[in-house]
Amino acid sequence: MSDGKRVYAFREGDASMKYVLGGKGANLAEMTKLGLPVPPGFTITCQACVEYSEGGDRFPEGLDAEIEAYVADLEDQMGKKLGDADDPLLVSVRSGAPFSMPGMMDTILNLGLNDTSVRGLIAQTGNDRFAWDSYRRFIQMFSKVVLDVEGDLFENALTTMRQARGVTSDNELSAADLEKLVAQFKEIVAGHVSADDFPELAEDGRVGFPLDVRAQLRLSIEAVFKSWMNRRAIDYRRLYRIPDNLGTAVNVQTMVFGNKGDTSATGVAFTRNPADGTNEFYGDFLVNAQGEDVVSGIRNTTPIAELHDVMPEVAAELDGVFTTLENHYRDMCDIEFTIEQGKLWMLQTRVGKRTARAALKIAVDMEGEGLISREEAILRVDPDQLDQLLHPQFDADATYDTLAKGLNASPGAAVGEVVFTADDAVAAVADGRKVILVRWETTPDDLHGMIAAEGILTSHGGKTSHAAVVARGMGKPCVCGAEALKIDADKKQAVVTGTGVMLSEGDVISIDGTSGTVVLGAVELVDPEVSGDFDTILGWADEFRTMGVRANADTPDDAALGRTFGAAGIGLCRTEHMFLGDRKSIVQDMILAEDDAARDAALAKLLEVQTEDYLGIFEAMDGLPVTVRLLDPPLHEFLDDPRELAIEIARAECAGASETELAPRRKLLEQIDHMAEANPMLGLRGCRLGIMHPEIYAMQVRAITQAACQLKKSGKDPKPEIMIPLVALKDELSTLRDESEKVVSDVMGECGAIIEIQIGTMIELPRAALVADRIAKVADFFSFGTNDLTQTTFGFSRDDIESKFLPRYLERRILPRNPFETIDDGVAKLVEMGCRLGRETNPGIKLGVCGEHGGDPDSVKVFFKIGLDYVSCSPYRVPLARLAAAQAALAEQTSASDNK
Repeated sequence: MSDGKRVYAFREGDASMKYVLGGKGANLAEMTKLGLPVPPGFTITCQACVEYSEGGDRFPEGLDAEIEAYVADLEDQMGKKLGDADDPLLVSVRSGAPFSMPGMMDTILNLGLNDTSVRGLIAQTGNDRFAWDSYRRFIQMFSKVVLDVEGDLFENALTTMRQARGVTSDNELSAADLEKLVAQFKEIVAGHVSADDFPELAEDGRVGFPLDVRAQLRLSIEAVFKSWMNRRAIDYRRLYRIPDNLGTAVNVQTMVFGNKGDTSATGVAFTRNPADGTNEFYGDFLVNAQGEDVVSGIRNTTPIAELHDVMPEVAAELDGVFTTLENHYRDMCDIEFTIEQGKLWMLQTRVGKRTARAALKIAVDMEGEGLISREEAILRVDPDQLDQLLHPQFDADATYDTLAKGLNASPGAAVGEVVFTADDAVAAVADGRKVILVRWETTPDDLHGMIAAEGILTSHGGKTSHAAVVARGMGKPCVCGAEALKIDADKKQAVVTGTGVMLSEGDVISIDGTSGTVVLGAVELVDPEVSGDFDTILGWADEFRTMGVRANADTPDDAALGRTFGAAGIGLCRTEHMFLGDRKSIVQDMILAEDDAARDAALAKLLEVQTEDYLGIFEAMDGLPVTVRLLDPPLHEFLDDPRELAIEIARAECAGASETELAPRRKLLEQIDHMAEANPMLGLRGCRLGIMHPEIYAMQVRAITQAACQLKKSGKDPKPEIMIPLVALKDELSTLRDESEKVVSDVMGECGAIIEIQIGTMIELPRAALVADRIAKVADFFSFGTNDLTQTTFGFSRDDIESKFLPRYLERRILPRNPFETIDDGVAKLVEMGCRLGRETNPGIKLGVCGEHGGDPDSVKVFFKIGLDYVSCSPYRVPLARLAAAQAALAEQTSASDNK
């Protein structure tokens, strides 16, 4: 903001200003510009929030005066005054960050009410019940959000009043009842707010509810600014990788009321179905209610389609607004609206959050409708979202009895133990248990538990409730509004009405967010198939991407799965995984052999099973490259744990075992101890193992070549590649390459077949990247092992960092994100250097990545910019990598076009 402006009226902005006005403010300005019915207001910028936070939670100089000027302007527009005794102006105060963060920050409605202005509202509306209901709502919301009073205190008072009057809903309380609640709510505030926390509100050491409307406004704006840094907002930003330095805008908007009787209503809707993408208006509304009633899940809502039965003229107008907004934004829109005594008002619009299934369908449909181009359709789908479609569903052949039904709020299925609080969910997952979070309804404070849980189940709320919206965004299965569940969170129990079945903490249940089904016990889950819109988008992506995608696979089944998901080969086949299970004893015989004959016998057995392994994998990937990494871990990892063996010996001694019986185990312990290393990760492993024990690598190369020759002779087209790990020196690779080529030549001679087998190395040590020009002279390819490269660059242990200090590093912003999930910029520089140097001396060298980063969309885009030929990742991440690679290519095309 070069002009230093911190406040904008809605009429002064537009949709392009989301980093200044936040998404909500920018879209309110855009709707105003389009001539839609938007209650007037103004927006305090995101930059003002940042200044507030950086200034020690103080308003920047001049902000008070600027806000006051815009309040005066709003009063002039409306012909009302904030706090006026005769005709008061009431406003809402809402957050609005540049990126949508549903329910993560704070909102205050009906601001401007006090003991005087409430009388003016009664005089103007002639509706004393409406006025007192608005006042009690304001006190309740303001006190919870601004004064940090526990919300249950007010809910308990409401419940007590309903019980005393013999009614079941708040709408049945009279004006006199609500007036009494206002007095009770003030007493709650006085009894629970400390004068130390709010000295400006204290009188005689006691804090009263603020009746000064200017103080109400300032405190509310501050609360929204502070909410940018509350726990749930920080958790949400971390989950969706939203920067912390953007701040949130504050929108001050004239109130319109959906709780003025049966000709008033409020609702939340989408221009298309956000769960499955169907081209239909979708959402909920409530007659005689305010917006918080819809999204909080406190009341069960009515589908938006039924608005035509209740208010047909308004419903037709709303349909027209839906069409206008979708055509204008060229995307599915999420809309909040209020109907005040038959008059429609638009309170918000934004590009709506959607499930992966819906994102694919909407993108494909809009391309077909001519709303967007094919390139835009590809860019509309978040690669991370595709993971949602790869989660299990209930097995169609499974038999089960339905315990309860709710709304199908977010698709997918999950099985887990019941927990009733977010904290319990986090604790259970930390213990290694899978859980389903069961709540009456969720609030933003439950976010950490929702992240931890396999799925979410609530007894209240609709498809636009907090639980539904957040779960869909995360890709978590969610069932909402299962009214048969009567939950007692304090007792950690739920009773299913009609059946009497009781659920207790720890009981296992299954939920199906696609159908809204709840089942007692574990239902068999199955993996979904890739088809339909999924295939269409990925097919389009393949038209535009220039970087290859392979799968990491160690078995024929994994190889076949990777191929199903579109992998163009295997970028990493880890041979050590083939040495486990019932083969471990053969490996141990090889390691512990006391003479050449015993070692050769063990190697012969391994040769036989390894050849079978490679036959299966090469056949599954027929015609596509398979990069086999020779044995990498240190040999002692295949032996018994020395601690356990020592304990076993000690127990045998105590039991009176003879020395003859103990001698073999003592000797084994001595051998294991002799092989132990202080730092095994940097010890005798990888290529060093091949140099010290050439017979092992010779056996593996022979098995690879024999399998390839056998398939070649049967008419197949195997394309094996041999990767030598942990190379730091050119001569390490050249030595092992020479030895491997001799074995390959010998086997081809024996088999009478000719196979082209490339030999390369994994770049996973900083030195290898620094001298890649030397190493490239003897390599056909480089595959960057970014897992170990990250470990060796940082000096981090991947096995220890997450449990020891990574959470603190992330919390304190020392690291922006987990470097083992998304490639670090320093590690990326080593990859870039290795690529550049390698191509200097070997222009035709093939370059790829085979670490877990190969399936991370953000990392894939970095690797594309570096110029890698391919990435390789787990089979289930292959679709994500294909889409991310296409998006990277399209982004480069757009950038090149913009620079012309």
